[in-house]
Amino acid sequence: MSDKLVITGGAGFIGSNLAGALAQENEVVVIDDLSSGKVENLARLDVHFIRGSITDPDLLEEAFQGADCVFHQGAIASVKKSVENPSLTNLVGIDGTLNVLVAARDAGVRRVVQASSAAVYGSSPELPKTEDMRPFPQSPYAVTKLAAEHYARVFQELYGLETVSLRYFNVFGPKQDPTSEYSGVISRFISALLNNEQPVIYGDGEQTRDFVYVSDVVKANVLSSRSATGVYNIACQKSISLNTLAEVMGEILGKEVHPRYESPRAGDIRHSLADIGRAKDMGYNPDYSLNDGLIETIQWFRNGKIRD
Repeated sequence: MSDKLVITGGAGFIGSNLAGALAQENEVVVIDDLSSGKVENLARLDVHFIRGSITDPDLLEEAFQGADCVFHQGAIASVKKSVENPSLTNLVGIDGTLNVLVAARDAGVRRVVQASSAAVYGSSPELPKTEDMRPFPQSPYAVTKLAAEHYARVFQELYGLETVSLRYFNVFGPKQDPTSEYSGVISRFISALLNNEQPVIYGDGEQTRDFVYVSDVVKANVLSSRSATGVYNIACQKSISLNTLAEVMGEILGKEVHPRYESPRAGDIRHSLADIGRAKDMGYNPDYSLNDGLIETIQWFRNGKIRD
């Protein structure tokens, strides 16, 4: 017997990849206001799509009726955007998450699995990042993610709603739109190189990131719908500088890469590397190396799914 599962932000990059995996054996409802998601991301998927926002509590409570689990991916997933518009970021990231939790509680949902972020750690020099480190958010986006984690814990303790917060590190893969202001560095690099342009790096390029392929993030979500509750880092436990990343992508594509450097962006952290020991305890282990994920992602872009 299949479960009813709801995905907020399910027309976005991660949400639509998750929808594709879950819809194979379950009834899946996708809620998205299309502010950054795209209906075409759901093409050929057997899902029920509702255009709406997590800022609408009545819509959420109705959509959640009969659901076993809610995967809360909806957010304004941009540090830059949050710095420019903290009020909107708060409305969606904190008020919206509270709406999701209240609606899930009132509809009798068993569990909420929500997308958090490595941004909650801030620029602490201590590496790798472990879940019990003191958070130090340095952007409105990061503040909303940390607040959402606290709300999730409180709802479990007070109301018995099972909650999981997944701290995503740098996710990449198919359906990540390089033309969007929410896009990640890998999709922007690929798009530039396929169009015979040079990628832009903000800062000196020596900042490091722990990249994780979207299929592994989907796997983590599925596992955490039945695992122990709490907070988990979701990453590969390997870091690479953006300069080295550009070189590796140039090698895969057979292109010379000479990045264009621009000023660092406000709110960006310097170094990022996860400890995923806690996630491994629930059965998570990344299936994709950075190279494997890059090859699959580049192939997807080459097939013309998204081009400038």
